[in-house]
Amino acid sequence: MTTTPIGRSAELQGRYTPLPDEIDAVGLPVEGALPPELTGRYVRNGPNPLPGEQTPHLFTGHGMLHGVRLRDGRAEWYRNRWVRTGALEGRPFLSESGVDLTAVPANTHVIEHGGRLFALVENGLPYEVDGELATVGPCDFGGRLTTAMTAHPKTDPATGDLHFFGYSPFPPFLTHHRLSADGRDLVSREVAVAGPTMMHDFAITAEHVVWLDLPLTFQWERMATGMPFGWDEGYGARLGVMRQDDPACTVTWFDVDPCYVFHVGGAWTDDAGRVVVDGARYAPADVAVMWGTPVPGDPAALAAATGAARMHRWVLDPRDGSVAETALEDRGVEFPTIDESLVGRPSRWRYAIADRGVRGERAGAVVKVDADGTLTAHELGPDVVAGEAVFVPSAAPGRAEDDGWLLTITTTRDGAASQLLVLDATDVAGAPVAAVTLPRGVPSGFHGSWFPDGLRPRE
Repeated sequence: MTTTPIGRSAELQGRYTPLPDEIDAVGLPVEGALPPELTGRYVRNGPNPLPGEQTPHLFTGHGMLHGVRLRDGRAEWYRNRWVRTGALEGRPFLSESGVDLTAVPANTHVIEHGGRLFALVENGLPYEVDGELATVGPCDFGGRLTTAMTAHPKTDPATGDLHFFGYSPFPPFLTHHRLSADGRDLVSREVAVAGPTMMHDFAITAEHVVWLDLPLTFQWERMATGMPFGWDEGYGARLGVMRQDDPACTVTWFDVDPCYVFHVGGAWTDDAGRVVVDGARYAPADVAVMWGTPVPGDPAALAAATGAARMHRWVLDPRDGSVAETALEDRGVEFPTIDESLVGRPSRWRYAIADRGVRGERAGAVVKVDADGTLTAHELGPDVVAGEAVFVPSAAPGRAEDDGWLLTITTTRDGAASQLLVLDATDVAGAPVAAVTLPRGVPSGFHGSWFPDGLRPRE
């Protein structure tokens, strides 16, 4: 199977076609019935170069937020806004003066913390935005944040603290940060690693931080590609477990089979004290296809690779240093999500999206993966692709883990049309609860969040 490496210019067409402008639309058509509990804003981030602008890689396009306002069973508005960053103004990220952490695209995620909304990208500072999607400006938390901030921070559901990290091609290569629930106190500590890698995600448990030290490493010779990371067979692959309360940031490392992981799908400490990590794992041959980087290996395996990730589980035992790895399912998936009230705790369900079927055929879907790997899918057919599915819990007392809804923006492969799809998370394979027709095709992007009404800065 021939697959174009992700992010190359050939992919900035069809469902990746950038939008030329910002619009507002009101009174959006709704099929089905929007649950009244869904009163708030769904906002999704993604790259969108300016009209006529050449970008070497999809991942480097300027951040554009797409928002849909739901209230009392109505879809009140859709709007899209570029994040007004230093990069959008034309400032260089790297110059003779050094690195400008505000000259970044802010194109990967959008989150809430301490009553503030932030657009994120992993190579720079967060950009604060407001509920109407207007840019407030870059944030360094009162001068305390001096590294980049990952686009995948984790909120501890018990403390409300935000754990995140920054990685860099220059020392220190990795720094762990812990931001208090009110956003006022930041503790930062360097974590020792062997070199500069593309650490896109990480995990936490109730007691630990879990690092993904994998062999996509920074390589100067790849700068012209827009994403200067390539496979380094000699770097090795390992996961690291670090206690959150260890001021020395001592990490216990576990060698794992070579792979790459963009996104973790949950982690926890089990009753035996083992750390369990689920994630969307790319085998080396799939990295070669997906990233377009040379990877040594069996020619037959490389020829058969589809470039897709598959849900995988690692069980790390600090008592004896052992690792157990298990493939959870066969269908290629990405963007795994969970009920965020269970971050770092045991959970049963993972939600993800698929672009193809088990045989590699075009088949867009939203999928639900049980802890044992059983997969249920809401099939969208060959011509529609889903974006990340965000779980929104119901307000029912004593609700089940999957009692809630999945929100995702779907886009036709030609990029012509999009919907905000609402699925019943207890019955993913069933008919949609509702579908909001958006006024334009929304380019396939990255990550989003649901912001319910009533968010206020914490005192």
